[in-house]
Amino acid sequence: MSSGSTIAVHFFQPSTALRSYFTAFYLTEIDAAPGVMVDDYLHPEWAAMRFTEGPPPLASVGSGPLVRQWPFVANGPTSKAIHFGCGKVRIWGIGLQPAGWAKFVPNAASTLANLTVDGSTHPAFAAFASLHGRIFDGRQDPAAEAARIDTYLLSMADLPVPGEAAIARVHQAILDPQVATVAELVERTGVALHSLERLTRRYFGFTPKLLLRRQRFLRSLAHYMLDPSLNWIGAIDGQYHDQAQFVRDFKAFMGLSPRQYAMLPHPILHPIMRQRMADAGALQSIDLPTIARYAD
Repeated sequence: MSSGSTIAVHFFQPSTALRSYFTAFYLTEIDAAPGVMVDDYLHPEWAAMRFTEGPPPLASVGSGPLVRQWPFVANGPTSKAIHFGCGKVRIWGIGLQPAGWAKFVPNAASTLANLTVDGSTHPAFAAFASLHGRIFDGRQDPAAEAARIDTYLLSMADLPVPGEAAIARVHQAILDPQVATVAELVERTGVALHSLERLTRRYFGFTPKLLLRRQRFLRSLAHYMLDPSLNWIGAIDGQYHDQAQFVRDFKAFMGLSPRQYAMLPHPILHPIMRQRMADAGALQSIDLPTIARYAD
């Protein structure tokens, strides 16, 4: 971490009625020295919304230069790491799970996959456009801010969800480490292949094959990040044929080799993971259902 920078992380569970649709609400408070940018990499994830008090972060999905984002920045599901950087700032994050996408977003998730947008103006996130103005009141009280987020989202909790039962079955099956192939996913869910393809593109953002591949990778990465005593060999998921296959996936999803990633300091992600483990025993990539659900 940059000298003089401190990071605090807070997690709050949403009301029970919201937990099938949203992840935990998490606040990251970064106190960086003037002119200092703290940067890190977010793992591939479900759709997410982030609300900033202070200068908005810089970010890039995948490779490319960091670009200034917006006070309310939203992204569709990702299959690439988000490289981001910020200075002194407070950022609330909310993951939007597939059932939440079905409930609140009219656009197909595939049309916003691996993209960030201005959530205050993009029609896909119209249901949340006024949330930024409701969160912050200048007092910087995390519990009160989380309560206002929860209240706002609860006001929309009765909206119908098209195909919710099928979405839930597919979501749970994707998270199951015993489900390794698309054929097994079809068998487990009872959803025909052509229907499964349409459903996952519409609400999950990607094809069934890519979702299973991403899940396999994220289980491996989560095991490594959660247990510092492991090397990459010890963390690799049992679905991988060999280390070379894992390395190819790592480069495809993160844009870095495992060695390059391990050498980075992760000043933001490590505190998030430590606090998430302390508060709830997991992080976004391994909750059921997250800070977006990725592994069991």
